[in-house]
Amino acid sequence: MATPNPNLTEQLGTAAALDPLWRGIREEVELEAAREPLLASFLYATVINHKSLEDALAFLLAGKVESNVLPAMLIRELISDAFQADQTIGRAVRADLQAVRDRDPAAHHYSRPFLFFTGFHALQLHRVAHWLWGDGREALALFLQSRTTEIFTVDIHPAARIGNGILIDHATGVVIGETAVVEDNVSMMQGVTLGGTGKDSGDRHPKVRKGVLIGAGAEILGNVDIGEGAKIGAGSVVLSDVPAHVTVAGVPAVVVGATDSDMPSLSMNHRLDCPEGHSSDNCGDD
Repeated sequence: MATPNPNLTEQLGTAAALDPLWRGIREEVELEAAREPLLASFLYATVINHKSLEDALAFLLAGKVESNVLPAMLIRELISDAFQADQTIGRAVRADLQAVRDRDPAAHHYSRPFLFFTGFHALQLHRVAHWLWGDGREALALFLQSRTTEIFTVDIHPAARIGNGILIDHATGVVIGETAVVEDNVSMMQGVTLGGTGKDSGDRHPKVRKGVLIGAGAEILGNVDIGEGAKIGAGSVVLSDVPAHVTVAGVPAVVVGATDSDMPSLSMNHRLDCPEGHSSDNCGDD
């Protein structure tokens, strides 16, 4: 993080200055604005002119999903209302941003995922839509979901329950169904589907437990349980429960070994782990 600005408390107010993540984002953006004058107006409007992370994020997201039907000013007020009504959203935002910074090697700063990363933006809009859904404003929640899908190609049903510290890397093509549950500290890549198996009604989507890593293009279908700290190989199709701390891969997915850590989502190692008794040269062979 950049060296603290001694005038920051006066500029932002005491409460915001005590938020280290927001302070770091603002300091990074101030340096970026000086390095890249062509972006200075954007950076000032999006970050530097705001007194809190929540205010800046509301402004940023509203500008991305505005439409002729619902202008940016109204969406910004809506997002701000959600942040004020449910303080857990702000904590989740910070945990998600920290997850991106810690796990994505392309995230060299906090400000860049905050400003530019599709998965982070789509996830925070889902958090607002989820708040609307829980408040009984289902049509507005679905409208926000629809705009998020149009802009970011990420389709998360507003009723889906998603924990904190989530990384959705690249994010394009991610689909998460209505009754899905994603617990804390999960990482998933682009093209992941947490879907149903057809026309089943009721509780019909996956339950992904803490610390799970889901590879690109994986499809997890039905009301199945993905155990804590499991790893799903890229391109796999999971149709049944997955025990904790194992790696599965294939179509349909089968266990190919134990995971190399208790929380694969944190290490982000997508290599398949070999079953006991196999070498790396014949991993997966009979």
